[in-house]
Amino acid sequence: MMFAKRLREPVMRGEITCSVRIWQAPRVKAGGRYPLGPGAVQVTSIREIELSDITPALARRSGFAGVVDLLKTARHGPGERVFLVEFEYSDAASGDATS
Repeated sequence: MMFAKRLREPVMRGEITCSVRIWQAPRVKAGGRYPLGPGAVQVTSIREIELSDITPALARRSGFAGVVDLLKTARHGPGERVFLVEFEYSDAASGDATS
């Protein structure tokens, strides 16, 4: 999973534990581990949601100021399906999840 540069540190600190993605089809799977910094993000769940399910609170949980801010980043390709990806970050040195 790739994250905007400004979100990487908060993800690695365990401050961000979910991401809204707009894809044509899922690109990650529950249980999958994806490298980030010295550790990895492990997807704990992924589910399809509606665009209307993106609330200001969900946008803030995802590391954005609000829904418009989130959508500016999330809408960057031809995808139309909206996915909520929940994850934990684990440091390679300790193997411990930060959330």
